[in-house]
Amino acid sequence: MNEKNLIIICIDGGRLDRALNSKVFKHLAAKGVFFPQTITYAPYTNSAIHALISGSYGNRNGCSSYWHSIKFKKFEFKTLTEYLHNVGYYTYADIPSDLVLPNSEFDEFEVFDESLVDLKQRHSNLIEKMKTKNEDGQSFFLYLHYESIHTGILNSVLKAYDNYSEEYFENRKLNEKRYDDLFRIAEEYIEVLGRKITDFNLWKDSIVLIISDHGISVGEKFGERAYGAFCYDYTIKTFAYYISSDFGSKEIPEQVRHVDFMPTILDQLNIELDENFKPLDGVSLIPLINEEPFDEKIAYTETANPLDTSVPPKEPNTKSVRTSKWKLIYNEHNNTKELYNLEKDPAETNNLINLGLEIEEFLWNEFLRIQDNK
Repeated sequence: MNEKNLIIICIDGGRLDRALNSKVFKHLAAKGVFFPQTITYAPYTNSAIHALISGSYGNRNGCSSYWHSIKFKKFEFKTLTEYLHNVGYYTYADIPSDLVLPNSEFDEFEVFDESLVDLKQRHSNLIEKMKTKNEDGQSFFLYLHYESIHTGILNSVLKAYDNYSEEYFENRKLNEKRYDDLFRIAEEYIEVLGRKITDFNLWKDSIVLIISDHGISVGEKFGERAYGAFCYDYTIKTFAYYISSDFGSKEIPEQVRHVDFMPTILDQLNIELDENFKPLDGVSLIPLINEEPFDEKIAYTETANPLDTSVPPKEPNTKSVRTSKWKLIYNEHNNTKELYNLEKDPAETNNLINLGLEIEEFLWNEFLRIQDNK
């Protein structure tokens, strides 16, 4: 085949602000196209990755909550894996749970126990294995999930506090240090894998997409100790590095969505969309990368806030629509709205709802349109 390979690396729980200040991630940005305004569909893993791999929001594809991986509508939404496998790619996923993404048309679908493996070594070995496939004329798609930030937060935050634990929110510096220690280990992981990709000369012959599925709170908003409760930017605004020899190094200031990367990859590989399946929510970013006319798309996010219970509800109850400059949040559980000017108020502290701003009506109409498009 000798088509371009695809490597997707997800840094689970990677915060955008840390990536922006990281020498390791700045090095990635220098290698390809950097999207610092990448909006996730869901501020938790399974629905975020199902949206990424299918190019469609969970309110349409069925995976709209923690509980709904098994409800993914595989006969209505064709995944990136299926497209690539159908044209001859060898497909391999290495993940911490079989709920992370659909197991459809993967030649190998491995679930690891992080307590028993060294992900730097394990994933380096998988890159080496894929290189062997490549030398035999086999193009490949390799999905790697780095779980260690999430695991650290699970053990030290999620199991120790609830969303209303004052002890957590009153210790912001401790929260920051805890997260930074975990992020440094993620940097080491990225450095090791980057060297391995270099050693095997795979940058030239591959598309390498390095993303975060969602961010993680360090105590910004009372009521959310980690992620999954709210739709504020510290969890829904993430990073993406799209590295390909077909494009130079550039930073894209426009807002993009996770759902856009699947059609972008298909577009670059000249794989046509299958009209037997439902249309995507995402669009190709190739015109944007090539500095051609491109209208910024509305980004939609939703989550299931557990409120005062110990587990999230089965249906989303907190939803947002946004441009790169404005965001409207609808808290369905208590029928309240929030409106933020993201340029002037990036911390989302000054709620401008019901002030008669035109953007409020525009975003609300966009929200209703997305709800009607299920």
